[in-house]
Amino acid sequence: MSGGNLPPFAEGIFKADGTLAELVGSRCPLCGAQHFPARTHCPDDMAETAAVSLGSHGTLYSATVIRTKPPFGLPAPYAVGYVDLDAHPLRIFMLLDPEHTEDFRIGMPLALKSRALGVGLNGEPCIRPYFTPALKD
Repeated sequence: MSGGNLPPFAEGIFKADGTLAELVGSRCPLCGAQHFPARTHCPDDMAETAAVSLGSHGTLYSATVIRTKPPFGLPAPYAVGYVDLDAHPLRIFMLLDPEHTEDFRIGMPLALKSRALGVGLNGEPCIRPYFTPALKD
């Protein structure tokens, strides 16, 4: 994460420490359902959920590049996509690395990063998570 002491764009979505980032979700203790973003209660059985780390790696399921004026001060063009998380049975919708907009391919491995990117609801700069192509071993 870069950006000093900037706030996250939303609380409870991710944790970042230096260059490491991980998504935060919830898990129902009764049915085992997992959610992102986290929920306080399971929508299936209304049980209170517990916070759970959803990890920081996934596989790109689909993506699109948006070439209209972006919201929240994001760079143009920007990419978004559905990502299947490696450590949990969830498919989530996320921002993709604006420096690799044209590089995304279905099935590619991704890693979560975060940095100062755009502005939050208050119009102030913020830290935002995004998936980027994972480095090959």
